[in-house]
Amino acid sequence: MEWKNLPGSGRGFENRGGGRGGGLAVGGIGGLLLMLVAAFFGIDPRVVTNSGLVQTEQTQPQTESGQNDELSQFLNKIAGSTDKVWADIFTEEGLKYNSPNFVRFSGQTQTGCGTGTSGVGPFYCPLDSTVYLDPSFFTEMQQQLGGGGDFAYSYVIAHEVGHHIQNELGIADQVQRQQQRLPEAQGNQLSVRMELQADCFAGVWGNRVSDLAQLTQDDVREAVDTAAAIGDDTLQSRGRGYVQPDSFTHGTSEQRVNWFMRGFKSGDADQCETFKQDYSQL
Repeated sequence: MEWKNLPGSGRGFENRGGGRGGGLAVGGIGGLLLMLVAAFFGIDPRVVTNSGLVQTEQTQPQTESGQNDELSQFLNKIAGSTDKVWADIFTEEGLKYNSPNFVRFSGQTQTGCGTGTSGVGPFYCPLDSTVYLDPSFFTEMQQQLGGGGDFAYSYVIAHEVGHHIQNELGIADQVQRQQQRLPEAQGNQLSVRMELQADCFAGVWGNRVSDLAQLTQDDVREAVDTAAAIGDDTLQSRGRGYVQPDSFTHGTSEQRVNWFMRGFKSGDADQCETFKQDYSQL
């Protein structure tokens, strides 16, 4: 992935300090890494404790101090490209796009949704329209999900931006209101629809930057491998030895891959209508 070809963001990721040193290297916390990954993807952290995920050696963005290090450049390019892609799509539909804010932090930070910590992984807060990211999560992806790479990291950010799109379109509010009136199992199904749509939106972004970023099949495989690794069924099977579909909140590995690829192949946000399909057909 030639991410340096992407348009940068004038705003970029705001840098905030935190309670744990910056940078990508994380050590000495053992099983907490798995719990972080689980929490980010909406899985009970106990499910993946002792799940035996393997570690692999792969490259990742380098980090140094200051705003001009390679990691900062990478984050700003991904943020800038998501801004442009979604501004263009909204314009095509006669809508105005309000870009999210982006915050890079270490350890913990204050958000419009309360105190955000590294323990919940990258996340989007609808109350302040901000994507929050502790870059140490990239190390957890590499070490605990058995994957990594620039496009895989980009997929994570684009997925969170997908939740901002849902917020902009009023989808998030509608889902929240419905969930308050439904039994837990049916509310979980709405969460699955939300997450699969965000995966699809991430794929739409990938499609629209594919030529500029010179994406290869290996790049796409990085994102696909990540989507497959964090399916509810895969994580539950590894952690519990069985799956409980009623508790799914993000979708199966197959669903997450399929919806990401639907967006990636089409580049059309209208193809991401997870709420118009029968749940059994997602």
